[in-house]
Amino acid sequence: MQETMQHKGAATMTHATSSSDEHTEIHADSHEGVRRSLKNRHIQLIALGGAIGTGLFYGSSEAIGLAGPSILLAYLVGGLAIFLIVRALTEMSVEDPRSGAFSYYATRYWSRRAGFVSGWNYWVNYVLVSMVELSVVGTFVNYWFPAIPHWVSASVFLVAIAGVNLLGVSRFGEFEFWFSAIKVIAVVAMILGGIAVIVMALPTTSGIRPSPVNWFTVGGGFLPHGLMSRDHAGHWTGLLMSLCVVMFSFGGTELIGITAGETIDPTRTIPKAANGIISRILIFYIGALGVIMAVVPWNTITGSTSPFVQIFDSVGVHAAADILNFVCLTAVVSVCNSALYSNSRMLFSLSRQGNAPAFLGRLSARGVPAAGVLTSAVITAGTVVIVFLWPEFAFNYLMSITTIATMLNWAIILLTHMHFRRAVETGRGPGDLAGLEGHQALRRLRFALPHARVVAWTVLAYLAAIVVLMCFSPGYRAAVIAGPVWIILLLAIYQIRTHHDRLAGKDYTIETVDTTD
Repeated sequence: MQETMQHKGAATMTHATSSSDEHTEIHADSHEGVRRSLKNRHIQLIALGGAIGTGLFYGSSEAIGLAGPSILLAYLVGGLAIFLIVRALTEMSVEDPRSGAFSYYATRYWSRRAGFVSGWNYWVNYVLVSMVELSVVGTFVNYWFPAIPHWVSASVFLVAIAGVNLLGVSRFGEFEFWFSAIKVIAVVAMILGGIAVIVMALPTTSGIRPSPVNWFTVGGGFLPHGLMSRDHAGHWTGLLMSLCVVMFSFGGTELIGITAGETIDPTRTIPKAANGIISRILIFYIGALGVIMAVVPWNTITGSTSPFVQIFDSVGVHAAADILNFVCLTAVVSVCNSALYSNSRMLFSLSRQGNAPAFLGRLSARGVPAAGVLTSAVITAGTVVIVFLWPEFAFNYLMSITTIATMLNWAIILLTHMHFRRAVETGRGPGDLAGLEGHQALRRLRFALPHARVVAWTVLAYLAAIVVLMCFSPGYRAAVIAGPVWIILLLAIYQIRTHHDRLAGKDYTIETVDTTD
């Protein structure tokens, strides 16, 4: 089923933005032509798959090494923070479902400058994420076909992913559905297999009987490194330090906000997907790692191989490495597929705001921003070349931008939500909320974030605390230094572009509401 978003023909209103941006206009629908083709099953599996990636299959080893069994608490705390961020985003998505959600909402309810920073920050972030994923895809292919060069694997997969995205949003949804299903089945199978090992008390290579009791008795107990402590090499470890690793493993869960503009029934489907985030984290992170550490002593999980492989190797099932290699290959392709989809929609949204070249705002006959797909694919290919030629530069500096861009994206979502609430309270909300004011308007929100004002500031404070903790880790310290530089660069580019447009006499119709008091 495909239906085109219809122009509502609402009246145009003019407001000043909340910054020094020029006067702008509000139109009801700047995304005419984008097709609502994503079904409920697509959204549910996209949301599930967004929480499962190579960060869980391999990156969890680092987190376990930092905190031991108490990593389960870290995933619970981090998961709650991500849940609240996504809830803030989906409150806006339900009332005003649009492609390029982050940038569109920041532009309409905050300012054109905020939309520029939000959109380009997100786009660069996922270009670099795709860069990393494509640069390692050859590693998984070489597991079975060692003679194939890495650049060939990266090229073939990038072309295939671009082709899928050009076919239409329904094709993207279908491919992502099956990619996600493979990851979900793999994790569930591991959990059930691990539970069977525990229940039947099967002997393991460690000689320690499989049991959840091992969380408290092996290698210093549940909190072996305390909240924060230094190891023998002088590096900081502990529960608090593990939060840095944990938070970035949840990157991608906000994709459900991007899909709202192309979902058949966003008012029903998006809330259902958002509410399921906590249960997914409980099952796929806390459940999976809890089972692993009950079977495999946590202090033997070194990261030399995936803990998911170790759990089966410990009972003599050695085929797990082949299975996990296939699952990880699927996970990499899934991340790149989602990144190209979301980036093309982000360029489309930026173009409609006047924050990107006009050609990126055109749609193909299939309702796809084809120019955005191809542009994102070409730039991603260029960054992959950088990895192959200068890997140290790519991973030390470009990945620092990715790390801080993720934090910036989450912070902008929360700040934009504050502006959205202010607009709703003052009678400038979207759709049926327009004209309603105060508590009457807020009570009409169909998927309201509970205790929104307190929650938003609390999660922002939590994100600030994560940045402080990053200063204690050599691996994240470069990202903290790169953060202010990256933000200043984005703001400078915006000012230069705006100045150039004014000299050229350009005037954009931008959906922006003044949310100043």
